[in-house]
Amino acid sequence: MTHDHDLVLRPTPAQTEAALNPPPGRNGGDLVVETLAGLGATTVFGLPGQHALGMFDALRRSDLRYIGLRVENNAGFAADAYGRITGEAAPLLLSTGPGALTSLAALQEAAAASAPVLAISSQVPTAGLGGGRHGYLHELPDQAASFRGVVKSVHTVRTQSQIPSAIEAAWTSALTAPHGPVWVEIPQDVLLAETAIPVVTGGDAFPEELPPRPELTAVASHLLSHAERPAIIAGGGVVRADASGKLKQLAELLAAPVVTTPGGKGAFPWNHPLSLQSWIEDRHTTDFLEDADVLLVVGSGLGELSSNYHTFKPRGRVVQIEADLGKLESNHPALGIHADARLALQALLETVSERQDPGAPERVREVLAKVGERIASQELTLEQDVLASVRRALPASSPSFWDMTILAYWAWSAFDAKGPNHMHSAQGAGGLGYAFPAALGAAAADPTRPVLAVSGDGGALYSIAELATARQYDLNVTWLIVDDGGYGILREYMNDAFGEATATELSRPDYVALAESFGVPGLRTTPETLEQDLAKALAEPGPSVVLLPAVLRMFAPTHLGS
Repeated sequence: MTHDHDLVLRPTPAQTEAALNPPPGRNGGDLVVETLAGLGATTVFGLPGQHALGMFDALRRSDLRYIGLRVENNAGFAADAYGRITGEAAPLLLSTGPGALTSLAALQEAAAASAPVLAISSQVPTAGLGGGRHGYLHELPDQAASFRGVVKSVHTVRTQSQIPSAIEAAWTSALTAPHGPVWVEIPQDVLLAETAIPVVTGGDAFPEELPPRPELTAVASHLLSHAERPAIIAGGGVVRADASGKLKQLAELLAAPVVTTPGGKGAFPWNHPLSLQSWIEDRHTTDFLEDADVLLVVGSGLGELSSNYHTFKPRGRVVQIEADLGKLESNHPALGIHADARLALQALLETVSERQDPGAPERVREVLAKVGERIASQELTLEQDVLASVRRALPASSPSFWDMTILAYWAWSAFDAKGPNHMHSAQGAGGLGYAFPAALGAAAADPTRPVLAVSGDGGALYSIAELATARQYDLNVTWLIVDDGGYGILREYMNDAFGEATATELSRPDYVALAESFGVPGLRTTPETLEQDLAKALAEPGPSVVLLPAVLRMFAPTHLGS
C-alpha cells in the first residue's frame, strides 16, 4: 500500500544538474536569503554588524528589498508593523550581542501583540558556542537565553545544512496561531564560509490550523442561544484572524452588544446599533458587561487594559475563545476554547440559534450616553477636538500607529479605527518609541496609502534617528508629535499620586527644524488648524512631521477605589 506521505517528487534532469553544480561565490548568508525568498518573503528589515556581514553581503545577490533602520529596536518595531499589516512573517536581520539585545523591547511588543517577526541574528564563531569565555567580540555566555522568555521559539544553527530547515521551522512557528516573534541565530563562520549546498529553490512551511473542539463549541452555542443578556468582548485575536465579518454576523444573529479592546480596535463597526465602541476603560461599560448572563470573549486574555484594570468581575457565564493557551482562563473562570478566532466563530455561526431582542440597541445607546455624559462633565473639549481633528484628517483606509502618549490613551477608547487592522499601538508591552518606526514598516508594506504616526515629545526622541530612514526610502509617513514638554502621562500620574512630578520635564529640540535638517518637511500647527495641516501633510507623498504644542489631559479613571 502506498501512502500519500510516502510520495516524493522526483527532481527533473535540469534540477538535478543545477543542484550538482551550484553557482560559485555563495556563502551561508546566501542560504539565509534564498530560504527567505523561497518562503515568500519580499522585504527584510535590520541593521548590519560585523558578525552578520555574511547575511548582508548575500542580500546584494538576492531580489529581497532591504529597509535599513538606524537602531535595532526601531528595526524590530518596523518589522512588527509589517507583520501586522501583511499577516506575513517579517524578517529582521541583526548582529550579535549588543545589536541583538537592543531589539528585545521590540520583540516583547511583538510577542504581546502577536505580531509575526522572524528575527535572524548572527552569533560568535561556532568554537565560541556553549558558554565558555573565549573573548570574542559581542560574546554572551548564552545569547539565546536572553530571548527565550520573550519569543515563541528559539532556533540555533551550527552548520550550513541546518539553515534552510531552521528558518522554515521558525517561519512556521511565527505564523502559527497565536502569531508571534521567533529567534534564529547563526554563527559568524557559518555565515561567511563558502557553500556547496544547492540553491534553496522553495519552501514548505504551512502553519497548522487551530480549530475549536466541537464538544466545547456545542456547549458555547447552547449557552449563547439561550442567553437573556449576551454580550461580546472582541480582542486583537479577531483582527489577526481576519474574523471581523464573522463577528458581525454572530453579534447580529444573537442580538449581542459588542465592545472592542484597545488591541481589537476596528473588529466591529463603530456606529453599528450593537456597538459599545471601545469604552472598556469606563465603569458604565464594565457594569454592563458584568450584568451579561453569558459573555463571549473572543481573542482577548482580559488583561489589565481589557478589564478596566482588573476591576471587571463578571457575574454570568464566560465563554473565552483564545489562540494563546497561556491566556485561556488566566484571569477569569470560563468555558475555555483554545482556537483561532475565525474558526471558532465559524463553528458558532453554524450552530447557534437566532435570538430576538429588539431592546438591545436601546441598551447600547443608554450606556454610550452615560459614557458621553461622564466625559462631558470633565471639560475636556481640547482633547476631544484634537482627536476628532485627527480622525477627520486621516483617510478612512489609512493605518495609524500610536506611541504610549496621552492622545493614544484617548484613542484606545474614543477613536474610530474605521476598520480592522487600521489602528495599532504599543499597548501590548507598553514601551516608548513604537509609533514612528512602526509606521515606516507599514508604509513599506503598503506604499499606496499614507500612514500616520502619533507620538509625544518624550517618545519621539526614542526614534528621531529614523527620520533619516524615512527620507532615505521616501516612505509615506506623516508623524504627528504632540509636544507638552515632557513625559505628559507620567507627569499626570505623579501629580495625582504624590502632588508633584519628578524626572518628567524634558529639554527638547525644535522638532520642525530638526525634521528639515533631515530633508523632511516640518510644520508647526495649532489645535484650531490641526485638521487642515494634518490632512495636507498626509496628502503629500513622502515623509513629513507635524508638531502640535499642546498640554493634553486624561479623562478621569473609573477603576480607582473599585
